[in-house]
Amino acid sequence: MRAATDPVLSPSERPVLVGTGLRKRFGSTVALDGIDIAVAAGEALAVTGPSGSGKSTLLHCLAGVLRPDAGTVELDGERIDTLGEQRRSALRRSRFGFVFQSGHLLAELPADENVALPLLLGGVGRRAAVARAREWFPRLGLAGLERRRPGELSGGQAQRVAVARALVTGPRVVFADEPTGALDQASGAEVMRLLRETTRAQGAALLVVTHDPAVAAWCDRVVEVRDGRVTDAAAVQEVGR
Repeated sequence: MRAATDPVLSPSERPVLVGTGLRKRFGSTVALDGIDIAVAAGEALAVTGPSGSGKSTLLHCLAGVLRPDAGTVELDGERIDTLGEQRRSALRRSRFGFVFQSGHLLAELPADENVALPLLLGGVGRRAAVARAREWFPRLGLAGLERRRPGELSGGQAQRVAVARALVTGPRVVFADEPTGALDQASGAEVMRLLRETTRAQGAALLVVTHDPAVAAWCDRVVEVRDGRVTDAAAVQEVGR
């Protein structure tokens, strides 16, 4: 068994995101109980475990959504857990990308404007933001769907739009929380293939929270969390994909 801080990286690679000694309580419930974790540029890390194990809380602490009660979170060697909410919010818009189970697309906006949202919130002009957003559509098999609204897309197409939105700012880390949970097996595999290929091509780290072994198999490493602690961490064997 490897410790979670053993990132299984070559000597030339350095962790992009590091959590050390992370602890978090909600009342009397201990959600995180001293977790150490690291992920490098271009690497995909799956965090698995049963419901209530602490894996989503871990993601939220690493992504700056929650502040840990103890421990540190560093992005490119700089602490982010001590930042105020305004700076953490700006960080989430510019240096992190997010893909959720249900996509979280805005129903009233067409696909290209959904993808452009992080850029618009970051101050990029509308025309430039939409133009940059549209560059992702051919890359993700969405050419011709730029002006479709979420209700006019299949589940797999909508999730690929969510992937484009996560990548459009050129993030350092992409967080994916059960990204295939609402999809059939074929659509889920396609979403994971695209997530893995695009994050690797951009040199972004990918952290996937999942209970599905088939999803975890797309990643380079798997960390298992139970009762707020890392119970196992290992490299994923090639599965012939």
